[in-house]
Formats: sequence, C-alpha cells, structure tokens
Amino acid sequence: MDRHGHAISNRRCVWVNGPIIVGAGPSGLAVGACLKEQGVPFVILERSDCIASLWQRRTYDRLKLHLPKQFCQLPRLPFPDDFPTYPSKNQFISYLEEYARHFDLAPKFNECVQWARFDDTCGLWRVCTANQGKASYGGEVEYIARWLVVATGENAEAVVPDLEGLGGFKGKVSHVCEYKQGAVYGGDRVLVVGCGNSGMEVCLDLCNHDAKPVMVVRSSVHVLPREILGKSTFETAVFLKNGSHSVLGNVEKYGLKRPEIGPLQLKNAMGKTPVLDIGALGKIKSGEIKVVPAIKRLDSNSVEFVNGERVEVDSVIFATGYRSNVPYWLQECDFFSKNGFPKNPFPNGWKGKSGLYAVGFTRIGLSGASVDAMKIAQDIGKMWKAETRQTKQFNACHRRCISQF
Repeated sequence: MDRHGHAISNRRCVWVNGPIIVGAGPSGLAVGACLKEQGVPFVILERSDCIASLWQRRTYDRLKLHLPKQFCQLPRLPFPDDFPTYPSKNQFISYLEEYARHFDLAPKFNECVQWARFDDTCGLWRVCTANQGKASYGGEVEYIARWLVVATGENAEAVVPDLEGLGGFKGKVSHVCEYKQGAVYGGDRVLVVGCGNSGMEVCLDLCNHDAKPVMVVRSSVHVLPREILGKSTFETAVFLKNGSHSVLGNVEKYGLKRPEIGPLQLKNAMGKTPVLDIGALGKIKSGEIKVVPAIKRLDSNSVEFVNGERVEVDSVIFATGYRSNVPYWLQECDFFSKNGFPKNPFPNGWKGKSGLYAVGFTRIGLSGASVDAMKIAQDIGKMWKAETRQTKQFNACHRRCISQF
C-alpha cells in the first residue's frame, strides 16, 4: 500500500512528457488536436474501446445534432460541406473518427481511471488505471505527469431515479442510453420518464412504431421550434421566449408548463436544455403521446401518478439524463463541486490549480468545449515549451562542462 492506502502490487509506472487527458469524447479529442498544433506530447486515456463512446454505444438511431453543424464542429476541422445542417448520429461519429485520424490521435482504450490525485511531494499528477479489455493483464498502470485534463464530460453516467415499487415491476425497465429504435415496442404501452430532448424524441419514435407512449412531465419545460423562419432557434436566441409561443401556441393545456424564466437563462443557471421540437408536440396535441404528472408508485404492471390516476404499462424507459463521474475518481475538492462540475461556470471553469484543467463541462455544448480546449492547449503549450527550453539549456550546459574534463 502507498501512503494514501492504494495497493501498489503489479502496478507499472509510465511517465508522460506532457498532459494526461482523461476521456476520448469530442472534448478530449479537441484538446488533443489543439495540443498537436502546439507541438506538445500527451496521452489520452479512455475507459471504453472506442472514441466518443456515448455517441457510438449509448444513443438512439434517429438522433441528430440539435444545433446546426457550425456550432458543433471541433477546432481546426469543419464538418464536410455535403453534411446537412443537422448531421445524423452516424455522420457525427464519422466526423469524429476523421478528426482523430486527421490529427493522428491515438487514445489508450480500455483504460478505466480508478483514481487520480496531485502528489504535493513531487508536484506531479498520479493517475491509476485498470485495463478493461478482453486481453487484460489484470494489473494497473500509474501514469505520472505535470498536467491533468479532465475531459469525461457532463454525461458520463446514466441517472436512474429510485421509484417506489420499481423492483416489483414485471415489465422491461431500461435507460434511454440502451434505446436504439421503437420496433421492439410495437403495440406496447411505454412509460417514458422525462421530457427533455431524449424523452420527446423517444416518444416520437415509439409513436412511429405503433407503440403507445406515456410521458412523465414532472416539472416545467421550455418547448421551442427547432427553427423559426428558416433559422435555428440557437441563432435567434433573443426571439425564443416570445417567438416560440406564437409559433407553437399555448402548450400548457397539454400538460407542458413553461418555466418562469427564459430558456437561455434556465440553461445557464441550471443546465436545463430547452426541448427543440421535431414533431413530438404534434403527437402530444393529437393525443398519441399521453402526458402525465409525477409518479407516485409502480406495481407489477401499472403506474400510479401523484394526481391519483393509474395507467397500465408494459415497459419503462428512463429519459432522466446523465451525470458527471468525476467525484468517483478525482481526489480533489477545490476546483470541482460535489456534482462533478467545476465550481466556476463558463467561461472561467477550464483551469484549476497545480496543472488541473477541465473541458466539456460548460453546459452549452460543443461550442463551449471547443473554446475551452483551445485555451487549455495554449496555456499548457506555453509552460511546456518554457520548461523544454530550460531542460535543453541545462543539458547543453551539462555537456559543455563534461567536455572540458
């Protein structure tokens, strides 16, 4: 055991002459590309067996980017011109794979970080991983570096609420990260818990496959048209609160209560993304998607709501979002809050102390991650180049001194 209680048997140490990046999603790839431009070496550690595992393994088939592509591209490489305004899931994955090839990024896959901490004694970060691959040697690797970049993002772990009676429900229970398409639910009455973009799109997809979705709307939600007058609502943000009402009409009579503050204020304050409607609202108005209030309890084949209504259901899908997993592995309490987000909001949440950085926690999507990635690379680049020059000068002086003897 080391002095922090970590077992050290079978652990080999690897020195990284540059930063350690934890996470090979879009944010981690963006930092890597920007560091390549600075000439800084690095290592990317990824717990899964591929880049962008959230997109490749935990998203539904019909998913498209909710914002126009120009707001979602990563630094130094735009989307192909022939991609549509809202690229599909597969198109976005192909873009990320090309991004990794273009910048020669080679993450170390199946490396699950067990813990990471800053060693005050030597002034370095220590990051311990366990290999998750099929050919795992069963040991651990400890990476040691001057800098640590946390790029695991906002959506690392699925959130499933603990509902009364859930354990006794006889139907299928899953999280939206397991949902692919609605064909397997044809004819079923499906309880969808959550009314964000994922919940709305899953309900729409279920309708298109002849299922009967029942959507739980526990709190208020902003529903906006994806486009207004041919423009993305993201581009016409100042128009959102009043303009969406005139386009979509009064949605509160369908069980969708509007928050008191505007969508952008809500997004910045609480991280709640407005729903960009692509057809679900029409299904709600026609009654094909039934909107219900919060759940009181479940039994073997039905659900009771807080208003006393009871509905029989065959399956439950939790569209209840994700959370950061940073508190589970990063032994640091000054920079990150207990919820796994930097304490300082965007644009000031990218840099901590002792060489610690964060990217992908801005709550404003890939555009915010790209901004932070460039800042991080520039900051590390300056220090790395200065330290490299000092080392070269020292080595040259050392060689001259030796040559004189």
